[in-house]
Amino acid sequence: MPLINDMNILMISDVYFPRINGVSTSIQTFKAEFEKIGHQITLIAPQYSNHDCTDDSIIRIPSRAIPFDPEDRMMKVGEITKIIPELKENNFDIVYIQTPFVAHYSGVDIGKSLNIPCVITYHTLFEEYLYHYIPVIPKRILKFFALRLSSSQCNHVKGVIAPSSIIVKLLKSYGVNNKINVIPTGINSKKFASGAGEKFKASFNIPNNKKILLNVSRVAFEKNIGLLLEVVNKIKHEVPEILLIIAGEGPAKNTYQQQAKKLNLENNIAFVGYLDRDSELLDCYHSADIFVFSSVTETQGLVLLEAMAAGTPVVSVAAMGTKHILLDCPGALVATGEVDDFSEKIVRLLKGDQTYEKTKLAAVNYAKQWDSAMLADNMLKFYQQIL
Repeated sequence: MPLINDMNILMISDVYFPRINGVSTSIQTFKAEFEKIGHQITLIAPQYSNHDCTDDSIIRIPSRAIPFDPEDRMMKVGEITKIIPELKENNFDIVYIQTPFVAHYSGVDIGKSLNIPCVITYHTLFEEYLYHYIPVIPKRILKFFALRLSSSQCNHVKGVIAPSSIIVKLLKSYGVNNKINVIPTGINSKKFASGAGEKFKASFNIPNNKKILLNVSRVAFEKNIGLLLEVVNKIKHEVPEILLIIAGEGPAKNTYQQQAKKLNLENNIAFVGYLDRDSELLDCYHSADIFVFSSVTETQGLVLLEAMAAGTPVVSVAAMGTKHILLDCPGALVATGEVDDFSEKIVRLLKGDQTYEKTKLAAVNYAKQWDSAMLADNMLKFYQQIL
């Protein structure tokens, strides 16, 4: 079936750059690939403080601060409603909803007003996400709420996209009976193949003798970064030159800094904050010996592929969406959530020259299989099925 030419797609999301996370990256990746082959994309996203939007294809909506999460913003529903008459004039074909908060319900309203179908990607693992931000409510109640909310949202749109097959099984267990297509976000492997590791080390005064572990992640409790600190604490006795770089920001940063202090890891941990994705982050990936990841709540885990595309072997737990990437992946060693096992796999890579080089090469070749253009084409075919 030939693809529809010149589609006019309306995306809506509760997050986008300058807010850095996997959802922002996914939106940017698909948007760029769609536009590259001639489709028109309009994105509705929050306005962030002290950020000027120069992209005419993005409609920034006035937003409020969120008390428990200062990085995020909540779009004002009334401001979205105001622009619906203007949206009607644009002849959109489909509404693509990215997040389950204001964007979901406003996106559904827009779809009804414009008489066009809505589809969603299930990016957010609600049942784990909510507990970390509303701890005063018992976890079992939050889990029930998350289950009901997810099933309701997924069953009341025309189609659902899951980043991995594991998430499909989860949604089915929630009671989602809608058709679910597995379409992960891809990467431009050529982009991540270039980077100047020595430049990054010089910028952050990192000695060349350091053995660098890297974690690129939002610094949030659901990312389980505390496990990595325990791992470094164990490894430092065998590899004293070990250094864990944590690239990101988030509400748990102070907690993890205090944990590092208690473990006497001041010389083995560096919190470097957010890095520019087109320059600093590329250099950072190339500075690392091993990429480490401990989150058990990912719907995909895009940073794993970015690291491998940069030629950085991975040691990670394989849980939820990361299983889709890591199982049968020759560029990674899968670790359990136990400190001893995670530490042993890191040390094995660091001390095994032949094993390391073999894993490094395998990582690069594996990442090439996750081509963003191919996966964008799959998404467009899914849209055509809906239309």
